[in-house]
Amino acid sequence: MTTFDDRENAFENKYAHDQEMQFRAEARRNKLLGLWAAELLGKTGDDAAAYAREVVKADFEEAGHEDVVRKVAGDLGDKATEAEIRTKIDQLLKVAKAQLLEE
Repeated sequence: MTTFDDRENAFENKYAHDQEMQFRAEARRNKLLGLWAAELLGKTGDDAAAYAREVVKADFEEAGHEDVVRKVAGDLGDKATEAEIRTKIDQLLKVAKAQLLEE
């Protein structure tokens, strides 16, 4: 292989790794958001974990996180505004990325 081929492969591998890490961070963020929302809903234990899984699954409905916001906002009703949920999403993405880096 030439140096160019090596560099191309390195860039492709880095891109694939970065995409995988972004996906894992977003899934972790959604799980953490689900646990936060479950607490607001008064769910604990297995019920909270099941709700968190529902939130993670909701993210596969469309690109972006609007589907997650819509689900959580609908479930929480007047317990949290969409703005509060979006703020929590931003906060939890940072937490999720930090957790993945520690693993």
